[in-house]
Amino acid sequence: MINTTNRRLSSRRTSRRNSDINITNLMDVMMVLLVVFMVAAPLMTSGIALDLPKVGGKALEGEETSINISVDKDGSYYIGKTLISDDKIVAKVKAIRGENQQASVTISGDTTSEYGRVINLMAMLKQAGFEKVGLKTGARPMLKGK
Repeated sequence: MINTTNRRLSSRRTSRRNSDINITNLMDVMMVLLVVFMVAAPLMTSGIALDLPKVGGKALEGEETSINISVDKDGSYYIGKTLISDDKIVAKVKAIRGENQQASVTISGDTTSEYGRVINLMAMLKQAGFEKVGLKTGARPMLKGK
């Protein structure tokens, strides 16, 4: 009789623990983070506000990364939102490019910016050894009937 009593007491003391993992809370947190990053991602890629010229054509496709330099309506050079002086622009782009020699440079010129400022920037980059220098444009709205 003593053995059965001890078994009942020991079975009451050692309760069975739940070994299942509840991932509901983890999923809630991950969904909130996903929404936050989806909303914040477009804001992180924006630079200064430019009115790009509208032309036809299709978007470029490629694996390499691109360094975007903006020329605003006053003719100032920007990388992201940082104003860069004329004499330091080539050194700054070389520092950003670093080890990735396949990185291209894209120039975004405002519609009202001076043509000479954009061409001068292209010439400086070509002289510094940048082989892939392009101009960024906006898409032209499709005309009806064409």
